[in-house]
Amino acid sequence: MDTILVHPSYFGSIAQFVALTKSDEIIFEDCDNYQKQTHRNRTYIYGANGSLILNVPILHTKKGVKQLYRDIKIEHQFNTLKNHWKSLESAYRTSPYFEFYEDELAPLFEGTPTFLLDFNYKCKEFIFDTLQLDFKFAKTSEYIAKPTKATDYRFLSNPKDQSIGVSFEPYIQVFESKHGFIPNLSILDLIFNQGPNASSYLERQVIEI
Repeated sequence: MDTILVHPSYFGSIAQFVALTKSDEIIFEDCDNYQKQTHRNRTYIYGANGSLILNVPILHTKKGVKQLYRDIKIEHQFNTLKNHWKSLESAYRTSPYFEFYEDELAPLFEGTPTFLLDFNYKCKEFIFDTLQLDFKFAKTSEYIAKPTKATDYRFLSNPKDQSIGVSFEPYIQVFESKHGFIPNLSILDLIFNQGPNASSYLERQVIEI
């Protein structure tokens, strides 16, 4: 695999990072219309009751009016990001590696970023630094429905899309004794549970379209 096209997601799924680690170059999609109920503004973690959605609320314009992803603003009225941090602490405080990363991660949830896309890039920076991934990446300057110069992995931002085939190798999760292994959660789940071994885990997974 050479160049792939993906969305900047709210941290991103494990499947997305499997694709990223197997690429030589990344192009991030900055020019498409925003779509709700995707990884653009949500991530899935492992809570005490199973899979838990952390959803970033956004400010909408008039009903039926499409917005570009890059123009989407975050709604901070309900202190959602601070509540997300509390959920992460509750879910992963007892995980093997949470304490190793919390000081660098916590500041992301303390501010009030304006644009969702900019915030998602900051989330990606944290993940890249944590996994020590030295990616070359570019950003789109226009929307192309069927790209020819990159493998299109934008569908990975849709949690309901089953186009990808990955047989995820189980790893120990905090609440698996209650609900069993849950695959393809947020990349944060892998990092908190596997720590420095997260990168090698991603490299071992086989991805098929």
